[in-house]
Amino acid sequence: MTTEFTINGRFLGQGMTGVQRYAHNVIRAVDAVMTAETMSARILAPTGVSDPGLGGLALVACGNLSGHLWEQIELPWLCRGRLLNLCNTAPAGKADQIVCIHDANVFVAPDSYGSAFRHLYKRLQPMIARRAARMTTVSQASARQLARHLPVRVSDIAVLPNGHEHALAWDPALARHAPGVVTRDRPFVLALGSRARHKNLQLLAQIAPALAEQDIDIVIAGGDGAIFVPDQNTASVPASNLIHIGRVSDHDLAWLMDRALCLCFPSWTEGFGLPVVEAMARNCAVISSDRASLPEVCGTAALMASPADPAAWVGHVTHLARTPALRTELAGRGREQVQLFSWASTAAGYLDLLSAPEGRPIPAAMTTSATPMSPPTDVAVIVATRGRPDVVTATVRHLLATQTISPAAMIVSCAEAGDAGDLVQMPGVTVVTGPPGLPAQRNTGLAALPQGIRTVVFFDDDFVADPGWLAAAVQIFRDESSVSALTGHVLADGIKGKGIAFPTAVQIVTNALAGGIPAWTEPFSPYGCNMAFRADAIQGHAFDERLVLYGWLEDRDFAAKLAHDGGRMARSSDLRGVHMGVKRGRVAGERLGYSQIVNPVYMLGKRTMSTGQVAGQIFRNLCSNVLRAPVPEPFIDRRGRLRGNLMALGDLIRGHLEPERAAKITTARKVS
Repeated sequence: MTTEFTINGRFLGQGMTGVQRYAHNVIRAVDAVMTAETMSARILAPTGVSDPGLGGLALVACGNLSGHLWEQIELPWLCRGRLLNLCNTAPAGKADQIVCIHDANVFVAPDSYGSAFRHLYKRLQPMIARRAARMTTVSQASARQLARHLPVRVSDIAVLPNGHEHALAWDPALARHAPGVVTRDRPFVLALGSRARHKNLQLLAQIAPALAEQDIDIVIAGGDGAIFVPDQNTASVPASNLIHIGRVSDHDLAWLMDRALCLCFPSWTEGFGLPVVEAMARNCAVISSDRASLPEVCGTAALMASPADPAAWVGHVTHLARTPALRTELAGRGREQVQLFSWASTAAGYLDLLSAPEGRPIPAAMTTSATPMSPPTDVAVIVATRGRPDVVTATVRHLLATQTISPAAMIVSCAEAGDAGDLVQMPGVTVVTGPPGLPAQRNTGLAALPQGIRTVVFFDDDFVADPGWLAAAVQIFRDESSVSALTGHVLADGIKGKGIAFPTAVQIVTNALAGGIPAWTEPFSPYGCNMAFRADAIQGHAFDERLVLYGWLEDRDFAAKLAHDGGRMARSSDLRGVHMGVKRGRVAGERLGYSQIVNPVYMLGKRTMSTGQVAGQIFRNLCSNVLRAPVPEPFIDRRGRLRGNLMALGDLIRGHLEPERAAKITTARKVS
């Protein structure tokens, strides 16, 4: 074990938020070990901070600077040995250091933070991740998020979670503020946290009237951190049963938790969610969001609900109010759950890393019931097909036989039932029919979705997905609540050549499972052969059926509508597969060429493509068709596409903009 290291004590001069509470408790637990072992370590901090009064860790206050300047300039020169940083930042120029980054919220919920803070962290944290000897974080969900947004593998991030023991030391008899504010003799639910947007306290304002009808109050405790942007939806709520008591002491928190009907924790995203564990430690029932780290932290010891479903929260609160036995049961489960989260265990993990950064300490909590629950199966897959019954039969059968989670609905959308081949008789497959054309067939599939679907996946009929595709998409949507659309990494695309046979596509996917560096690209418009959408994000939207041809642009048009609503779009290499690019059943060259020109111009009018994007799209298509028409590829009808390009240009010159005309063009059918 290492005999000398330094702790970055900048946090000793900061206000107490969850991050600082983590650091204080970790150093206390480390200090307990230091007093029993012959080890040498110290805490370096800017001049003027308060001494935490530890026995084995000596505080050295030094330097002439403060804040980030002290941390980036003076700290690396003053520290001896390996450096431990517990609060999201560290000296960017130092390599021999351990850095804990608690969450990826600055990337996944940037609107919650002030501009200066956001820009600083987005530049500083990637530099730290590249140079640090080891990164840590507080949950598996946070590790997954960080690996998407920082240059680090998820397997290289050590998970060292928060503990619970500190909440047991709080004394409600010492409460001074809460008893004087919460004076009404009626039940209340408790909420903690700032009004940062990702904390989603606006949900409490939404459910307040329904709870008022049941004589239930909502008490909100906590200060507004300067780094956060207030959520205007909760800044001036008139509901009489909403009680804001501001920042309170830990003893006041104990008083509130000991008396609350439950803790409501509706965050969109959390690195850990320490108040949940604190409430459980004090026998307070918990209703929690089902996003990010919270299913992992709560296990089966809390009632879970979507942060976008106020009715579910009202239902849970009502059930708890009417069922004392359930509150008792949840309190018991909570006491068991918090035993999985210990400051002593986390401190031991840090000491192991300080001795050998390449080690991978995994606390017992991460291998038992705190492990994330299996992804829910409320996912639907829609496959639109026409004229290729043998192809769609093979790919759908393979999908259902190999996915690690089974979809709640498998919908095959056809122009006529015969297009689905043997799938018409296959259990678990719903075949629907409607107007032809990819947008129309996708809309027919959307209309057939059963209730309760939260993730909608579209696959081309000639796409072969790796076995973890659906599970990975569901997990990402749970981790990243602001992501509306996903597309995957296409390992091989037969559309660019003569096509890929089904057995070959399966083999490519199988060979790719063991390796590859994870990658996350954002923003990235979904690619139609494999894309997933959050169901609540696409509610009320439909594919534009005027875009009758050219499969990629109607996807882009659909995604642009979601982007206008504020949804994030990304590509993840965790979602992998092969697009076979089967030529049979594809569009004739003239029709496709017509759409290559008219569709972008039509989308310009809709503002789902910019002028620059339209000009580039048309220029690339025209150049490719003109240059390759003399000696075209055997699998692409370049001459037909060029004829279609010219017909479209002629129509545009005459002032005719009719995308659906492409389907009416009469031509000898050729592979396009």
